[in-house]
Amino acid sequence: MSDPLLRVRDLRTHFRVKRGFPNPETVTVRALDEISFEVKRGEAFGLVGESGCGKSTAGRSILRLVEPDSGSIEFDGEDVLRADKARMRALRRRLQIIFQDPYSSLNPRMRIGTALAEPLLVHGIMGKAEAAERVRDLLVEVGLPRDAGIRFPHEFSGGQRQRLGIARALTLNPELIIADEPVSALDVSIQSQILMLLRNLQETHDLSFIFISHDLGVVRYFCQVMAVMYLGRIVEKGPIPRIFDEPLHPYTVMLRDASPVPDPTARKAFERIEGEVPSAINPPSGCHFHPRCKHATELCRKVYPKWMEVDAQRGVACHLYDPASGMSPKP
Repeated sequence: MSDPLLRVRDLRTHFRVKRGFPNPETVTVRALDEISFEVKRGEAFGLVGESGCGKSTAGRSILRLVEPDSGSIEFDGEDVLRADKARMRALRRRLQIIFQDPYSSLNPRMRIGTALAEPLLVHGIMGKAEAAERVRDLLVEVGLPRDAGIRFPHEFSGGQRQRLGIARALTLNPELIIADEPVSALDVSIQSQILMLLRNLQETHDLSFIFISHDLGVVRYFCQVMAVMYLGRIVEKGPIPRIFDEPLHPYTVMLRDASPVPDPTARKAFERIEGEVPSAINPPSGCHFHPRCKHATELCRKVYPKWMEVDAQRGVACHLYDPASGMSPKP
């Protein structure tokens, strides 16, 4: 078996922010607390969780758009956190990102053709004429007119702008793309088109993805493996079919059962996720999920559960999981 393209080990990213008025105090936001996972070549790996769980911070930390506090990020055998500016510039040709809001990542005063050609010129890969032809080919590949490069960002619809964001990510022929909620702001019909486009591009270019989303249905369609995050930590990970068929963490059970099904006549029993996500500034003691979990015990309230490798493919962090029986509480 080949080595993973990306290895993340014990990644921690905390932010120091000031709050309060008129005498502000500095507090620590625990955005990521020692998360670990791997992404294989050609694999789509999903990061799933409610807003504020740290999944977007994980993506930005891997690219060092925000600097992690500790841990390790190994991309194709190279330590990303030890890379200097020159090496990071080279690495970012192979690591790209698709943002949730493509409009905010495009210069509104710059024509699309110029914006897409810019990385090719900055990295000295092509001359202007060759870059312009490359841009026209990219536009066609993502389903836009070949002459769309003469237009400005405001002249495109939301779905078309996301196609532009995808084209921008593809410009330098990356190996890994971090897709940060790429379809969450789109209509359902447009979502399916963008997901089909991403899947086709994955097969055509042999791309690996980290697909960040709060929508389990979208992740189930696009990814092969996923990790469930809660308040800065991974609570469960494994192959998509096994997690959906037999979730091991109560939070995963609730997320799965709360996700809609494409059948208006279907009825299913599900357990509502009560309460709000606790603050990452002052997380609960013990298991962070215990205030919202009906199965919580005194141990859950006092001690954070250790990560358990269920087998070569699956893992979970839950006191309620019984390794002997392979069972965990179900609603």
